[in-house]
Amino acid sequence: MLKSITCCITLLATLSLTCWADDPESSEPTPESLFDGKTLDRWEVLTSEIEVRDECIFIKEGNGILLADKEYGDFTLECDWKALNPEMWDSGIYFRCDMPPEGRPWPTKYQVNMRKELEGSMGGVPHTVTELYKPGEWNHFKLTVVGSVASLEFNGEKAWEYDGIETARGHLCLQAEVPGGGQFLFKNVTIVDLDEEEEEENEE
Repeated sequence: MLKSITCCITLLATLSLTCWADDPESSEPTPESLFDGKTLDRWEVLTSEIEVRDECIFIKEGNGILLADKEYGDFTLECDWKALNPEMWDSGIYFRCDMPPEGRPWPTKYQVNMRKELEGSMGGVPHTVTELYKPGEWNHFKLTVVGSVASLEFNGEKAWEYDGIETARGHLCLQAEVPGGGQFLFKNVTIVDLDEEEEEENEE
């Protein structure tokens, strides 16, 4: 009798684990790499010098952007970044943006900042989170944009949530501002295209 009960419990546990593994809602979507550590194949360099160095994106020279190869609507972007100038640093991530207007090297909005004393800030967000920045070290951003809401996790801490993104879709790019803000490194750049994930779910 005891042996039969034990077998039943084992069978139920196995079935439960199998069902959980097969449930698409139980698993997180797999991030897609935007940088393979070797090439900039998924990017376009505009009005700046940007190259691959030691398996990192190296923002080397100039004022401009590194433009991703497609536009995004809803997404989750993660990356590690490091400022190389110990005196002054300035870069950032632009998202859901238009191309830079004539006479300007960068888009007008939206930008998550990496400027000294503004690390992690964004226009419209009423507070800064510079205390989360690690000087001279690798820092991690996780930026999620869904509908009109953008939110940032900064080195594993929730930094802010902002409701007010007006554009539904746009470009994604990294900023080069080397003359005034120094050189930067980026690595582990991944994205989850939430629009694409939703389309795949609707097709199933």
